Amino acid sequence: MKVLVIGAGNMGLTYSEGMADSSLLGKQKLKIYDTDPNKIETLKQESKFDVYTSLADVLPQSDIVFLAVKPYHSEVLFKEMLPLVNKEQIFVSLMAGVTINTIQDGLKVKKVVRTMPNLPAKVGKGVTSYTGAEATSRVELLMVRHLLDTTGTSIHVSSEKFIDASTGISGSGPAYVFYFMQSMLEAALKMGFSDYDSKVLVSNTFEGAIELFNQSNISPESWIDKVSSKGGTTQAAIDSLDDNNVKQLIQDAAYAAFDRAVELGKEK
Repeated sequence: MKVLVIGAGNMGLTYSEGMADSSLLGKQKLKIYDTDPNKIETLKQESKFDVYTSLADVLPQSDIVFLAVKPYHSEVLFKEMLPLVNKEQIFVSLMAGVTINTIQDGLKVKKVVRTMPNLPAKVGKGVTSYTGAEATSRVELLMVRHLLDTTGTSIHVSSEKFIDASTGISGSGPAYVFYFMQSMLEAALKMGFSDYDSKVLVSNTFEGAIELFNQSNISPESWIDKVSSKGGTTQAAIDSLDDNNVKQLIQDAAYAAFDRAVELGKEK
């Protein structure tokens, strides 16, 4: 299986490393293409990659092609790719907001898989939602899923609507967590804790809470009940969050990301 990644930015390189370090490619090296001279020199130091600076030298013989460029670069890229592609190739998009139909029209191909990755893929804890065009077979989708799983886990969704919805939950979600963490860090500093102690208090609290959630069938709401007692400190904090409508604000934020993903698709 010959896999090519076009674009060695954050997500492109993350998936490249995950796939290259797996056993899925057999004796084949992961093929990677980029136009940045500095990135190219850095990539060439990695023995696990075959690095290309010309699409003509690598695209025609690739079986699965990951598109990992910024969405606003896609139109120019498609024009360059168009004479080099064939109908048997599978194209996997990591580009936010670019629809399957846009890719099919731009490349004159049918086998397209659209994904929504997220940042924790960089540490092997990512979750990638994906859906495929009708022309993509179940076997081909399974092949793609195995490749996506090299950076964490993946979930198949029934339509592109859920790719856009995933943007609001998992795609943009790490930023919501970091936002909450930053707020707690600032509170800890105001209370007099050092930078180091603040980081330990906040990071271990998040890590521990997530582990409790993952190792049980208990809902977050039930966990809140378990650690809250009437008139206690935790209940005071939860009451403050409820009084300020924080739950609804977080949901509104997720829908704002979802709506923007839909808008990006229409702009294309």
